[in-house]
Amino acid sequence: MSEIRQRPKIRACIFDMDGLLINSEDIYTEVTNSLLKEHGKPMLPWSVKADLQGRPGTEATARFLAWSQLPYTPEELYAAFAERQKTRWKDTVPMPGAVELLNKLKEKKVPIALATSSHRGNYLLKTAHLGHMFSLFDDANTVLGDDPRIPKGRGKPEPDIWLVALKTLNAMLPDHLERIKPEECLVFEDGIPGLMGAKKAGCQVVWVPDPNILKVFEDTKHEIVGEWGEILPRLDALEFVKYGL
Repeated sequence: MSEIRQRPKIRACIFDMDGLLINSEDIYTEVTNSLLKEHGKPMLPWSVKADLQGRPGTEATARFLAWSQLPYTPEELYAAFAERQKTRWKDTVPMPGAVELLNKLKEKKVPIALATSSHRGNYLLKTAHLGHMFSLFDDANTVLGDDPRIPKGRGKPEPDIWLVALKTLNAMLPDHLERIKPEECLVFEDGIPGLMGAKKAGCQVVWVPDPNILKVFEDTKHEIVGEWGEILPRLDALEFVKYGL
């Protein structure tokens, strides 16, 4: 019989942003489908959407262009998307249960960090009106997609952004406390690329997918999250006792 590994107690939590904490993924999808319609193309399939989620903007654009075959260069398409999106970011709202979970973690004094592929400009546009939520993250524990500590080409699904975020949390621990290990860190993601990166980093994961994406991967969902992974319908469904929180 194979030995059953015991789940390490969680000492810190790291969060993705787009589609997990705020509804910006819905805006990405609406803008994308609008552009596809203008060119007589079908709407973005959820299987393709799942592959794009959480990746750095330039990489996601290149992958989308390879699928859609729209008459743009990657640079032109990236600019076209950015122009259409920038007027919509003021409309972002928190995802169900997001504020509630963050506040509960803060009350319990659980260290938290943000790790998003959004670059600083988009991050500010998406969050400026949501200070009640994003003020819960210390600036030092907010890692963005254009952070120089993340090497070029090492965005999600690579582990780098999660490890950088964990490093920022460890930097704030008192000297007498042992550093937090990756397996003691719980990563929350809605996107599969980010989830893969978190698993490569050695973290435990919670997947909060769009229901449409979950339908696409229904047969492989348990393989996606792995041995200690969990799938939740919304963030405030987390059972704190299960993770020793």
